[in-house]
Amino acid sequence: MPGVAKAADAMVPTLKQSLNAYPPPGDPLKALLERNETFSKAWQALGDDISPQERMALKASMLEQGCQNDRLALDEGQHPWAALISGADARVAPEWIFAACSGELFQVRVAGNSTFDDGIASLAYAVAVLEVPLILASGHSGCGAVKAAMVTKLLTPLLEDLAKPIRSSLKSRDDLTQAIEGKAHYAAGQLTKRSAVPKRPDQVAK
Repeated sequence: MPGVAKAADAMVPTLKQSLNAYPPPGDPLKALLERNETFSKAWQALGDDISPQERMALKASMLEQGCQNDRLALDEGQHPWAALISGADARVAPEWIFAACSGELFQVRVAGNSTFDDGIASLAYAVAVLEVPLILASGHSGCGAVKAAMVTKLLTPLLEDLAKPIRSSLKSRDDLTQAIEGKAHYAAGQLTKRSAVPKRPDQVAK
């Protein structure tokens, strides 16, 4: 149907423009922290006896507040306003804890938020091509990969490779919480040390 195809083509510029319409104003790091604080307060207010229905209602409410991108616009490209390197943990959903939706956060997820070559290259792409202004290196409490790296028990060869950058960040007297925090700082430092992009250390937060 030529008429329908022509109308769809005419919508493309508007859809692409909508990708740029909803980044939070001001400092993107401040926006992430404010959104996370909103989530944290709402989650804690629900208490320990939260039901699945209450949990989903909270999620829907937060997405309604922060999710603005036109779903059709995402077919035309992406313009995320922040990038994350974070742990591959099913309990931690970045879109939820930062009240974001599809198209807002460019993500690299790996156990222990380890800085591996392909992950660093992916984040370099986010900065150089997608013009993402901020990379957040984040850890989470009870990280199993960091916990495993802190012991001398042999892992599989591939898991040993994953543990190497985690072990490089460890200090001898660290407890698990300190080790997780130290790993996030280490990951942020590796992003600028091992790649020319991002060029400015102030683009990376931890």
